[in-house]
Parts: sequence; C-alpha cells; structure tokens
Amino acid sequence: MVAAVARNGVIGNGPDIPWRIPGEQAEFKKLTMGHVLLMGRTTYDSIGRPLPGRTTIVLTRDPAWAAEGVLVAHGIDDALALAATLPGDVMVVGGAQVYAAALPVATEQVISEVPLSPEGDVHYPAYDPDAWLEASREVFDGYERVRLVRAADRL
Repeated sequence: MVAAVARNGVIGNGPDIPWRIPGEQAEFKKLTMGHVLLMGRTTYDSIGRPLPGRTTIVLTRDPAWAAEGVLVAHGIDDALALAATLPGDVMVVGGAQVYAAALPVATEQVISEVPLSPEGDVHYPAYDPDAWLEASREVFDGYERVRLVRAADRL
C-alpha cells in the first residue's frame, strides 16, 4: 500500500489531495514505475488517465464501468487475483475504501507522512501499530517516507 497521509489521517478532500509538496509525486512515480497500481474508481477519475509505465487496475462496483488502458475488477479478491497474474508488485494507491479492503492482506505500507492537518473528508484507515514494524524512514523536504512491514512477515 502506498499513501500520503497527513498528521490528522487525511488523505483527500473529495477527489483532491489537500496539499502540494514539491517532489512527492516524483518520488511516487519512482516508487511505482513498472508495477501494478490498484485503485478505486474515484481515485482513477481524479487522475483522469492510466499512469504511464504502470499497469492500472480499477476497482469499481459498477459492472458497466470501463476505461481505455485499464483493467477492471469488481471486488478486492478479484483485483488481487488479477494483479497476481501481472508482472511487478501490487501497489494499492487509494482511495480510502480500497485501502481499507486491502489492509487485512497487505504485507507492506509505504506512507509519506505529511506534517500538516488539512481539512479533508477522506482518511487513511486506522491500523494496529503493534502489527507493523518500521523497516525504513527517508526524510524529504516537506514529508517523511516510512516503510512499514507486517510484524509477522519480518520474522
């Protein structure tokens, strides 16, 4: 799972990210290039297109929804099964409902900790911090990127 999360847990305000941090999106691109991005339809709509160099799977409940250049799944289990057939790691990139659905099976979280508390109506799901170990932390201008691994996966 890959997310930018504010101090107050906000990840979005409607379809928008409520901050602009120079360089954070470039780091997201480096991290995700060549991998499979799993996202909800609202997240996809906010981006507006498949991101180059990555395979996109859109999770939606709408059986008629389609977009050129993306794969579609209608449940988290189907999305993960489809992603497992593709080259690259599976990276869940939003939104909140998709994060919440994927969290129980996630083995890693890459969180850009944003030291702000913006207004927002979309939040990253709560998780048990004791179930995760900090594997690395990188300090960038305006945020820190923390890589967490599920505690059982580290042993």
